[in-house]
Amino acid sequence: MGTEVDSSLSGASQRVSAPRRRAFADLFRATEIDARLVGMLGALVLIWIGVDLLSGGAFLTPRNLWNLSVQTASVAVMAAGMVLVIVARHIDLSVGSVLGFVGMIMGVTQAEFLPKYLGFEHPLIWVIALAVGIAVGAAIGLLHGAIVAYLGVPAFIVTLGGLLVWRGCAWWVTSGRTVAPMDDAFRRMGGGIEGAIGAGWTWVVALLALAAIAFSTLHARRRRRQVGFALRPVWAEVAVAGLAGLAVLAIVLVANSYDLPPRVAERIAAERGLVVPPQGLSIAHGLALPVLIAVGVGIVVTFLARRTRFGRYVFALGGNPEATELSGVDTKRVTVLVFVLMGVLCAIAAAISTARLNAATNAQGMLDELYVIAAAVIGGTSLGGGLGTVAGAMLGALVMQSLQSGMVLMGLDTPLQNIVVGLVLVVAVWLDRLYRSRTLKGSAG
Repeated sequence: MGTEVDSSLSGASQRVSAPRRRAFADLFRATEIDARLVGMLGALVLIWIGVDLLSGGAFLTPRNLWNLSVQTASVAVMAAGMVLVIVARHIDLSVGSVLGFVGMIMGVTQAEFLPKYLGFEHPLIWVIALAVGIAVGAAIGLLHGAIVAYLGVPAFIVTLGGLLVWRGCAWWVTSGRTVAPMDDAFRRMGGGIEGAIGAGWTWVVALLALAAIAFSTLHARRRRRQVGFALRPVWAEVAVAGLAGLAVLAIVLVANSYDLPPRVAERIAAERGLVVPPQGLSIAHGLALPVLIAVGVGIVVTFLARRTRFGRYVFALGGNPEATELSGVDTKRVTVLVFVLMGVLCAIAAAISTARLNAATNAQGMLDELYVIAAAVIGGTSLGGGLGTVAGAMLGALVMQSLQSGMVLMGLDTPLQNIVVGLVLVVAVWLDRLYRSRTLKGSAG
């Protein structure tokens, strides 16, 4: 008798919990938030908490989180471009070597070539060096894209060859020498003391970001109403915008909680004529320039992917190449432009990396291709093409860098770190295939 009562109670509880689960699923669906993005955020939080516990509280500190954001920037920039490359059903294995080669070109340009004609610390040195680097990166991307599109060589082979060629060219430029130091203005792009905007300007950026969130929310709702699409509930709009705003404020608070070293703060106070109080002077770093550069790149590439004809062609090419070509789209030109964009972003990442190191080295960018591809795949970009988001890839870059930084804090050696990265990449691809198969079954059903 007792067994029958227990079974009836458990069955009743299951019947009650099922509608609750459905109600929660309906509420979540109303927000139109990508479930994979939420899962990735959850994984990132678990990684941060776990690493912080294992490292004795050394991970979740303003200093480490600030450095983590700077270290993530170059990979995040390249991951934004890798999304479009993979969406178009290609791959680029040469991004790390291209970064190293372009970084060496920019280093030689500003440290050895231009000073002969302009002198050291000329205000145009960093501009010319950056322009030369972007031009070289675009030319490399143009070469890769032309070989893939017009000669029919698979991108895997072309960029695998590029991985070796550009790494060798980087060594050949200086015969293996390290080039240093970089121009002072150029070095600001790498973060550090000179490459932070301070607390005041950080709050200005935060206010602009909050205004942009509010504007984009209202603008998107207005566009939906104009074209007759279904509108999200008002509470869902407010909730999504509110979460985005809280994320912005959290980032600002962390950036402004990391103070400059006391001696540096005193030097800055002396330069500005400030009085140092008896208890000492606290000057916050604020947001780092490489982080702002990465965010800017993410916004631009997202705009290209979502709001331009080029972006629509890229996703169409990845979804159905034959139909796209039959519809009159110049798919070869689209392929070339995708690789040119990838080359330009490699150059921007090279500038960030070279500036952060204050040197151009032959080991620069080594294995970055694995981190970039893993970031894109973890962020929801399908290796089958036609599916991917820039925001997801950049968040994936943060996940990968968090793993690497956490393993360093825990004292794990480099071989074990490589093993973990390799396993994460394999698991990410497996989860991508699992997600795609379930999505196809759901749509078929």
